[in-house]
Amino acid sequence: MTKSELIEALAKAEGITLKAAEIAVNVTFQSMEQALVRSDRLEIRGFGSFKVKEYEGYKGRNPKTGALIEVSSKKLPFFKVGKELKERVNGEEDADVSVTAK
Repeated sequence: MTKSELIEALAKAEGITLKAAEIAVNVTFQSMEQALVRSDRLEIRGFGSFKVKEYEGYKGRNPKTGALIEVSSKKLPFFKVGKELKERVNGEEDADVSVTAK
């Protein structure tokens, strides 16, 4: 599913305009991104959680030349799937979960 397909699905499910759905999706993603930039943990119950993992620098080799290189430390976002989503993907629960407004 692409971002535009997600926007269309939201608009259809909630009976809102594509522009309103696009704003909602963009605000959601921007908020998630900002949380990860701040190294906050992000948890969406039933779906999974995101966190930023820090990796130390190390010495490596260029595979082409064999030369020793210094690999700098880095931070990468990491996703851990939630139990409910994992079960649905594996067919352990009803896979047809519909989105409903509350």
